[in-house]
This record gives sequence, structure tokens and C-alpha cells, in this order.
Amino acid sequence: MGVAVSNWELANAVSRLGALGVISGTALASVLTRRLQAGDPLGEMRRALANFPIPAVAERILARYHVPGGKAAAASHAPTPMPTLQPGPALTELTVAANFAEVFLAKEGHSGVVGINLLEKIQLPTLASLYGAMLAKVDYVLMGAGIPRAIPGLLDRLAEGAPTEHKIDVIGARPGEDHFLSFDPAAFFGGSAPRLSRPLFLAIVASATLAMTLARKSSGHVDGFVVEGELAGGHNAPPRGPLQLDARGEPIYGPRDVPELAKIRELGLPFWLAGSHARPEKLAEALQAGAAGIQVGTAFAFCEESGIDPGYKRRIIQAARAGTARVFTDPVASPTGFPFKVAELAGTLSTQETYAARGRICDLGYLRQPYLKPEGSVGYRCAAEPVEDYVRKGGLVADTTGRKCLCNGLMATVGLGQLRNGETEPPILTAGNEVADLARLLPEGQDSYRAEDVLRYLRGTLA
Repeated sequence: MGVAVSNWELANAVSRLGALGVISGTALASVLTRRLQAGDPLGEMRRALANFPIPAVAERILARYHVPGGKAAAASHAPTPMPTLQPGPALTELTVAANFAEVFLAKEGHSGVVGINLLEKIQLPTLASLYGAMLAKVDYVLMGAGIPRAIPGLLDRLAEGAPTEHKIDVIGARPGEDHFLSFDPAAFFGGSAPRLSRPLFLAIVASATLAMTLARKSSGHVDGFVVEGELAGGHNAPPRGPLQLDARGEPIYGPRDVPELAKIRELGLPFWLAGSHARPEKLAEALQAGAAGIQVGTAFAFCEESGIDPGYKRRIIQAARAGTARVFTDPVASPTGFPFKVAELAGTLSTQETYAARGRICDLGYLRQPYLKPEGSVGYRCAAEPVEDYVRKGGLVADTTGRKCLCNGLMATVGLGQLRNGETEPPILTAGNEVADLARLLPEGQDSYRAEDVLRYLRGTLA
């Protein structure tokens, strides 16, 4: 669902209603700092930080980023350090505290369960993100966009308070030349670290083969799977075999891309189905197929509690009512190389005019890929950064074509876009194919809907 779309408010609402509310853990360090610079008008961020177990960390973050009353409208957001293999103490503290704050607020005021979703493709903040979420007693960790074999074991060690290393993929690294990012809970606490509850781990997969590999070869116990089809929003797994595009330029998926549920069922672990399943009949079919339930993204993404700017929600819902809401599975938009679903909306990066008018810049860096420089040190590059910079770092010009800055675009989607030369970064909205039928969720006579309406609809009780 992007950055801060599935925010603490939405997860809290869903969990209160008896389902698993899941927050997006992507780029939370930047999300927290920009909320603080906006003044934190209702005090939620400051309330969460007041509960952080190391008060001095919270104090340093507030001193650096909180702007009472909010920054000036014409002022840009202060930058945050970009993730690297050797993050400084300030970035580590910020990442831990930001994930703690989001989970703390999602769990506040109810006894339901809360999860956090992270991307395997964004490896550099993973350890600090997991630890911050675990400090706030997160119940589930969900991870896809790659093969997260190492995550179960990392959760085990972090729960024990033990020093932990995460192997980082570095382009060009030679066989046996491994690179690791380290995190020591005891050092973070300046003494001994508390023992924490180990959250359950759900891997997001698109095939039975990957599910079997993770169940049998992960570093620790996998507790279940989210089985995601190509109709889901955000990053999709690429089609199996050579990439072929249809007349619209979208990847063509075939029978080989349909997950073999019988094989997944044989693993004996719970699984949930995702991708255009947010209908009562689809829920019933999933349960009949042996699933524990379904994962719902798009329907919640445009409800009142989600983080998407209200104006964009309103325009998408109006388009759905008019029958003009569309998404495009863009094979090149994401710097990760994974297909990425983009909602088509004027004034956003979904249009060639808006995309071409935006100057390339990489100043958040979450999707940068570590690579080995000729002299042996590690550098960082992103296919959506300025082309000359990417080529200077050894990248191919062809890999930059059509790439979009998801980091900045997704921040703009939730009203946290950077201001450059008097203009705010253009947004990019991601949604699943079900965006075309959002109107089914609207209560009679209403132009918006809440998380409660989604769950009532799925449970067959929507009036």
C-alpha cells in the first residue's frame, strides 16, 4: 500500500474490529521526522515517543525535528540520513524510535493484534526497524518483495537481545565476499537489553516453490504465508519465464504464475490469500480452499483512516463511481525491478507529462542498491536517480528508462512530500485492480467510507 498509507490509525481501527491491522514499515524514519516538522498538531508522535524506553533518544529526536506549530509553508523538510551499511547512531536511533512509535500507536487502546510489513528489497533499515517494532510488542512481521529467508532467525536473536548480523546483497560482490549490517540491542541500550517477545513471521509469496523453500530452508521458524496474486497493489512478483508485455505494456501472467494452493496447504502452516479477494464470496472461497483468511489492501487504502491525502482518495473514489478508475502494472516504474501497480490519476507520476517535468533526485535513498566499487568499497545507486550519476556509478543507461522515484512519490501521496523550488513533489499512488470497484463499499448516500464499512461488507453485514 506504499509509505504510511497503512498507517497507525488504520491499523488501530482494523485491530479494534477483530482483524489483524498491519502498518507499513517502509521509510518510517522519514515519516516520523516530517510529521514532527509539520508540528505534530494532535501530539500523537510526541505521545508515542514519551513511551519510548530510552528517554534520551526521544529527546534528541524531538530537539532535532519537532517544529512547534509546524514549519513555514514555504520551507522544505529537513533531510534525514540515507541508509547505509554503516548507519550512524542518529539514523539508528531514529529508525528504531520511528518503528516503535508507529506500532505503539497502532496497539494503543485495544487488545487486538498488530503487524508490520517490510520489504526484503529494502534491507539496510531492516534490523533497526524490526527492533523498534518489537520494543512496541508487535505481534506479526510480514515481509515480501524478495526471499526473506534470514528474517525468522533475526527475530529470534533480537528477541534474545543478542548481537545480530544481517547479510546485505551487494551488486558485484565476489563469491565468499559477504557484507553484513550489524545491530547490538545491548549497545543500543548502553548496557543490557531486555528480552522481548518474538513476533510471528508471515512470508509474502507468489508461488508454492517459494513457500516450500522458506518453510524448509529459512534461518528460523516461518509461521505462515500471505499468498499474493498479480492483481494486488504495490510491488508484484514478476511473471515466471521471459518477460512479455501486452498491448498496454503490462506484464503478461499465465498459468505458471497461479500459486499451487494444494502444495502450500501440504506445508501445514496457515496462509492468507491476497490480490482482489476483498469480497464476501472470495473470502468464502479462500476459507474453503484451506486458507486462514484473506489480506485486504486496496479497499482499506482509500478508507477514511488511511494515510492517503483526502483529495486523492476523493478523486479515486469519484473515478471508481464513474467507471474510469484504472491501474497500470508498470514493468519499469520501480527501481527494484519488480512490476509496480500505479493508479492512473492526472497530476501524478502516472502521467508521462508529470513524470517528464520532475527533475531526478535521490535524497531519501531507501531503494538504493549497494554495489561494489572497483577499488573494493561499497557505493550506493538507484535507477531513478539522475542518469549521469547512475552511469558514473557503473549502472546502465537502459536501466534508468521509465524509473520513478517511489520514495519521494509515495511520501507525497500521504501529504508528506518534499518542497522543491516552491513546488511539492508529485505523488504516485499504488492500488490493486479492485480500485475500479471501490464504490461497492460506500454506505448509502455517502462519498467516503471507513475501515468498519470494509469489514462489515466482507462479513456480509453491510446495509
